[in-house]
Amino acid sequence: MREKSPFTVRFWGVRGSIACPGPRTARYGGNTSSLEVRCGDELLLFDAGTGIRYLGRALEGTRVDADLYFTHTHFDHVCGLPFFRPLFEPQNRFRLWAGHLRGAMTLKRVLAEFMVSPLFPVPPEVFRSNLEYRDFTAGETLATPKGVHVRTSVLNHPDGATGYRVDYDGRSLCVIYDTEHVPGSLDRNVLALINGADLVIYDAMYTDDEYRRYVGWGHSTWQEGIRLCREAGAKRMVVFHHDPDHDDEMLDGIARELERALPGSVVAREGLVLEP
Repeated sequence: MREKSPFTVRFWGVRGSIACPGPRTARYGGNTSSLEVRCGDELLLFDAGTGIRYLGRALEGTRVDADLYFTHTHFDHVCGLPFFRPLFEPQNRFRLWAGHLRGAMTLKRVLAEFMVSPLFPVPPEVFRSNLEYRDFTAGETLATPKGVHVRTSVLNHPDGATGYRVDYDGRSLCVIYDTEHVPGSLDRNVLALINGADLVIYDAMYTDDEYRRYVGWGHSTWQEGIRLCREAGAKRMVVFHHDPDHDDEMLDGIARELERALPGSVVAREGLVLEP
């Protein structure tokens, strides 16, 4: 039997909305969204929250050729980008992707308007690596230089967001966060994207009880993630994009309930490495 190629995801930032370091969040982590996916020798990154700073430090001293996919460009998902050291190294190459922007608001323009005085002292032109900005329309299937297929889908979030599915060597990983569900009606876009998936990283900002207070805020619950995974036949789920007010003790409790509901599923924490 042929040995499968390495396929892993590492979590560098797991929080939503704002970084929340401190003793009550130390075990699961307080950095905002940043994922590192390895498909053989291909490197795929998802979002550039504060966690990407630590990923950048880990990559120092290596030549990096990577695709960076943004679910969307709200502040908590881009604020780590100027502190990602590999972007300043001329030997590195990055393709930056976004599928939620419309009209004249391109990814390059968003980043330029974010990194502008007096909000930030230097523009994106300070990056010395080879950068390509690639806008697309959510729903398209993308491909890395070596042929890893990345399917995309529209998510339900203010200003838009994109979900991703990475299919590699007979396995699949889905990135589905910053999306809001409609109670009692499973999201068909999400169901189609996660159908039969091996591992689904899902927006669990709230619990079902909390969600009632945050309708319209653009986020979902771990219980809705379970309902979606069961309907779609997805094998395991990762609770992700934790509310900054969810401390380690609360996430421990969610982890216990999650294991009973969908065995093998886990709550994301910084440093966790999983194989789909």
